[in-house]
Amino acid sequence: MAVSERVAQTSPIASIRFDLDRCVHCGLCLNACPTYRELGLEADSPRGRIYQMVRVAEGASPITDSYVRHLDLCLACRACETACPSGVPYGRLIEAARAEIELRRPRRWPVRLLRRVAMDGLLLSRTGLRAAGMALWLYEATGLRALLESSGALDALGGLGRLARLAPRAERPFFYRHIGRVFPAEGERRYRVAMLAGCIASVSFARLNEATVRVLQKNGCEVVIPRGQTCCGALHAHSGRLDKARDLARRNIQAFLAEDCDAIVTNAAGCGSTMKEYGELLAGDAENAERAHAFASRVRDITEFLAAIGLRGELRPVNAVVTYQDSCHLAHAQKIRAAPRQLLAAVPGLELRELPSAEICCGSAGIYNVVHGEMADAILRSKMDQINATGATIVATANPGCLLQLRYGVSRWGRGQRVLHVVEILDEAYRGVVSRGDD
Repeated sequence: MAVSERVAQTSPIASIRFDLDRCVHCGLCLNACPTYRELGLEADSPRGRIYQMVRVAEGASPITDSYVRHLDLCLACRACETACPSGVPYGRLIEAARAEIELRRPRRWPVRLLRRVAMDGLLLSRTGLRAAGMALWLYEATGLRALLESSGALDALGGLGRLARLAPRAERPFFYRHIGRVFPAEGERRYRVAMLAGCIASVSFARLNEATVRVLQKNGCEVVIPRGQTCCGALHAHSGRLDKARDLARRNIQAFLAEDCDAIVTNAAGCGSTMKEYGELLAGDAENAERAHAFASRVRDITEFLAAIGLRGELRPVNAVVTYQDSCHLAHAQKIRAAPRQLLAAVPGLELRELPSAEICCGSAGIYNVVHGEMADAILRSKMDQINATGATIVATANPGCLLQLRYGVSRWGRGQRVLHVVEILDEAYRGVVSRGDD
């Protein structure tokens, strides 16, 4: 391990002092911040959090419970980066600050145990995710889930009931059976792409992954699903566990660069954002830094890639009113807003109605909606009011986590809208699926 990486791991906040000083405290980020919009507290705004980070970095303030709470309550949606005139890389700041917390103020043992089991065990184990997926499938197939949700029993369970409603569905057969496969292009091959299957996505968004493959094939792409791939490391990086994120980055670099491909494609905006930053994540790793930059330069969000190469083939009408919710790590981290809308506009019969404040987070933010349920629900409730006001029958987005959150929102406060990924709408148009107004 290079000296610079050892220093960064010893004191992560020391590596961001220059970026902290770029904040001029102008306050233009305040209205872009979901937690500040809800609470109106300076300490829960980007400017306020940066001020607290500076105090800790200077040694003027210890890492207190209050400091940890304010940083934990941040969604890391990076909307402040879009609003900031000084180009403050807030995503880098919050990850480094959380890494400093992990280093200097270890979490309580129940939290450490949960992270080890969930993030280092289940999330990285195909066997474990298959088992969890089967349990979810049985929960649904037996009718138990529908019974509990319709009976009101979950409401009596408080937070546990909320988590039960939020839980993803298991989509059998799982996408794991396709890992290692190569799917041929339809017609003349234009490109060869390697696709990220995802961890939870392979169980709970298997149909989305398959739709992604079909749309790529329709557009002349040979699609390979690299066998050695693993979790992208986004959840680890966002929680400050940068060492584990680096390990996962190295594994993915090895798996994907072994393939001769024109692009590395993902349908998950959060994953794509992290993978595009592998070069920065491994900047201190002399052995892998160059390969990390080569990897990152090939990563493309599926909407970004399709918009760039141009859609081919006949798109049949999807007669529906659609509104689009920006995925934070697509719009703010990757700066991609036009591509999803361009693809939707290309679908015959589809009426796209812009969503007010579409750039504001829906409250998903990785596992934020699990650990900060009250705040996530408050943000989502406001979002659903705006969605309902559009009169849309379909809510489109570009990230599995957003899909999960918005489907939960529809079930609680919606009007029966369908919630689909942009690529699923394209897939329906290619296949001539008749659009429905219900979910």
